[in-house]
Amino acid sequence: MPTLLHIDSSARRTSISRELGAAFADSWRAEHPDGVYVHRDVAADPIPFIDEGWTELCDRVLAHGSTDLDHLGELADTPAAAAAWAIAAPLLAEIRAADVVLIGTPMYNYSIPASLKAWLDQLTFPRMSLAPGRFVVVTARGGAYTPGAPKAAFDYQERYLRDFFAGHFAVHDTVFVNAELVNSRQDPVLAHLREQHDASYAAALEAARRLGKEY
Repeated sequence: MPTLLHIDSSARRTSISRELGAAFADSWRAEHPDGVYVHRDVAADPIPFIDEGWTELCDRVLAHGSTDLDHLGELADTPAAAAAWAIAAPLLAEIRAADVVLIGTPMYNYSIPASLKAWLDQLTFPRMSLAPGRFVVVTARGGAYTPGAPKAAFDYQERYLRDFFAGHFAVHDTVFVNAELVNSRQDPVLAHLREQHDASYAAALEAARRLGKEY
């Protein structure tokens, strides 16, 4: 059975990134009525930040040249490393079981939320051999970061995630669906851009629903 792992990271209970993620997930589940749907909300249920035990485990991985995730836990030979592995192991199991990984994220200060970064840190070890699945990222961004926009160079959200998945997971075709100029809904300075936001939001919602059917 196909499995969808859905990660939400917005600090808002009702947010555009959550709405886009739900649109994808609803379409995916309609196409895969027998599929497995796993939802993890790293904002509502935060993942701990990596600690010294995690660094000990990483040191063991490097020293042993191990890339076999099935035996990674055997290297947790100190109490601190074992405690770190107890956090990382279920996260790794979820992503390894997923055929599709869907991530919903806002842009905070040009990048991703700390809650999402904590999830990524916990499930990533040196030279790990994670069989790549398909990755879809749906985002909400307060400003405009499309190529040619004045702040395009400040987009450390899509650029970081795209490089991360390529560098660590060998996933080079991550699909991004971005709703831009979200702050035009609240910020009077951006109010004149509301029509552009509405068009971006509508296109993102349509793309999320379509991709959910295709994946």
